[in-house]
Amino acid sequence: MIVPDMLTVGELANRMAERTADVVKELMKLGVMATATQTIDGETAELIVQELGHRAQRVSESDVEIGLEGAEDDAASLKSRPPVVTVMGHVDHGKTSLLDAIRRTDVAAGESGGITQHIGAYQISTQAGNTITFIDTPGHEAFTEMRSRGADITDIVILVVAADDSVMAQTVEAINHAKAAGCPVIVAVNKCDKPDADPQRVRNDLLQQEIITEDFGGDVLCVDVSALTGQGLDRLEEAIMLQSELLELKANPDRAADGCRCRSQGRARPRFRGNGSRPARHPEAGRYPGRWRRERSCARAPR
Repeated sequence: MIVPDMLTVGELANRMAERTADVVKELMKLGVMATATQTIDGETAELIVQELGHRAQRVSESDVEIGLEGAEDDAASLKSRPPVVTVMGHVDHGKTSLLDAIRRTDVAAGESGGITQHIGAYQISTQAGNTITFIDTPGHEAFTEMRSRGADITDIVILVVAADDSVMAQTVEAINHAKAAGCPVIVAVNKCDKPDADPQRVRNDLLQQEIITEDFGGDVLCVDVSALTGQGLDRLEEAIMLQSELLELKANPDRAADGCRCRSQGRARPRFRGNGSRPARHPEAGRYPGRWRRERSCARAPR
């Protein structure tokens, strides 16, 4: 019988055609006190299945994604693609404001209290003709899981640190997420226009987190910027494109689309798949199929 990662005691009993009371007894022998409606993990369920004389086959929800990636792309079909850049950092250090300055929009004004509540994805074409995909993550401590997803799906992490506040709790957390994901980091020291700004203090404090900027002989790019005045935005763009060239980012635009869902409601897993460069009529999110109700570009314009 099939044993998933998680299932209820009652569901396990039904799959084996056994009495729920017998399953509960076996669980008690293992020291697990559970009722018919409570959930148990797959390993425990597998032991119960074997004890009651059945054969178990473990499956995971991620197994439905096997084969979706398709064959390896031929080198001749690969073309350069825009970098995916995630903006991370402590709350109120100006992450969304910095993105607004780059995109010349005002997303921050529409957020509750001016603090980002969701993950947002945007693609921009700069005045220099470069195309960059940005992912904006919340900085508040309540949004730890969102930030970790942002780091997992990105090529480059921009760590925004306020020049008047330096390294804070969520700054350290963002650094750890970037290290865990193996992403290169570019430090953007924001709010350099303030009278009490101290960019050098930021660089010194980052040393304690093993982030060694080029100023100290390291390999981490660091740019002083101001979302308010626009200072350093061109240098930040140059740093992103330089890091992108080093990564040699390429993809096949003609294959079936395979991407990541940054944020969803319900039980959908954070992956989806479409056909070609257009969205599929019936996209898949893990083992949950669905339908597109509406597609909008990152500029919120219906497509």
